[in-house]
Amino acid sequence: MSSPAALPEPTPTSQGGATPSGWWAVCLCAAWCGTCGIYRPLFDELARAHPDVRFEWVDIEDESDLVGDLDVETFPTLLIADGERALFLGPLLPQAPVLTRLLISLQGAAPGGAGVGGDAQGVFDRVRTARGG
Repeated sequence: MSSPAALPEPTPTSQGGATPSGWWAVCLCAAWCGTCGIYRPLFDELARAHPDVRFEWVDIEDESDLVGDLDVETFPTLLIADGERALFLGPLLPQAPVLTRLLISLQGAAPGGAGVGGDAQGVFDRVRTARGG
């Protein structure tokens, strides 16, 4: 049995072998958070394993202007967007396979689905603008 933190094999994310473009995975963290410190190397490894997704690490204290009024209570908190709309915002187990399954699920969903809106969309818009997306 493999470790729950082990990276899963790369999986095609859509039919026909084409991959969605513009996807973002944004981890909202804090420097003082031990769990985030453990998760960071896995998050960076996932970025290398999923070149079709832009991975960004945002420290909610050092970059509070990006987070705005969003109240992050649990770490790590992930924001997933399709390049235009924030589709997921919430705490996620700090395990690579969990994030991989979430990305595949969201990428495989019908296009044009409803985003999470509100604060999540505002955070994504600010991160995308600040990071040149």
